[in-house]
Amino acid sequence: MASISLRNVVKKYGKGKQELQVIHGVNAEVADREFIVIVGPSGCGKSTLLRMVAGLEEISGGEVWIGNRVVNQLEPAERDIAMVFQNYALYPHMSVFENMAYGLKIRKMPIEEIKQRVDKAAGILELGHLLDRKPRQLSGGQRQRVAMGRAIVRQPQVFLFDEPLSNLDAKLRAQTRLEIQKLHRELGITSLFVTHDQVEAMTLAQRMIVMNAGNMEQFGTPEEVYHRPASTFVASFIGSPPMNLLKNAQGGRPGTITGIRPEHLDVGDSGWEIRTETVELLGAERLIYGRLGDEQIIVRIEEGQKSPAADEVIHVKPREDRLHWFDAGTGKRIT
Repeated sequence: MASISLRNVVKKYGKGKQELQVIHGVNAEVADREFIVIVGPSGCGKSTLLRMVAGLEEISGGEVWIGNRVVNQLEPAERDIAMVFQNYALYPHMSVFENMAYGLKIRKMPIEEIKQRVDKAAGILELGHLLDRKPRQLSGGQRQRVAMGRAIVRQPQVFLFDEPLSNLDAKLRAQTRLEIQKLHRELGITSLFVTHDQVEAMTLAQRMIVMNAGNMEQFGTPEEVYHRPASTFVASFIGSPPMNLLKNAQGGRPGTITGIRPEHLDVGDSGWEIRTETVELLGAERLIYGRLGDEQIIVRIEEGQKSPAADEVIHVKPREDRLHWFDAGTGKRIT
């Protein structure tokens, strides 16, 4: 096992007038055995950052440490990492056993040790009854578990996951998230997991790096990121539905954006006046979409509460201890 240290890591493409910087000095310290999720929208640089740790992208500036080594100049095979991709990358003509064993076989590991490692990984991932099958005979979730098994048998210092659940349907994604959590508890291997899905990030991460346009907006636990977002970007990206960000809220501060999460607005007889546009039913809860003046606002209510009709005027009161303020110019949190 090993810690990971990102020290002012920069990525640039091109030179001179054609130079484009896509990662802007990321600093993060990942503890040994920690599970870190790197989350952000498409094009924010999260996969590029992961690929620099893996050695698949050249590092333009700064240092990447794995354990007690600077790995900037090391080839991927020398970094003692294992990577799981979203496309599985299984050999179609090989069995599950052969796919999981292949990396060990080309390292000329003894056959008996290969079998022990594959059998152990297959047991952890409940693949023992599938070892003789070919990838075409497996479901998407099973193929992803084979890809994870292939990484496990390597016994690396670090796991790197690049959006490994993107090709699965919603039910399988939820199931595989649980399997990944169980896997980390059993193996305790330091892990970086890239995703664009903030629900995935919140449920998997011990800590999470929120990326925006090549910058690290925030690095903290899911609770810290959700309850104390560092910027309007984090507030709007993390949470489903996102935080309400209001420029003209009653009682707001000049030059300040007021933030309030939908579940922290209470419907009553007084407070902000909202004109309802539509109500979305989500099983045990409902989301009210409406207008506060000329701004959209979302209110979450519980199943037993009365739902307003379209174009009905309701009043909501924000919980004072749940209000957030952000600088209107920079978008940064005001403490």
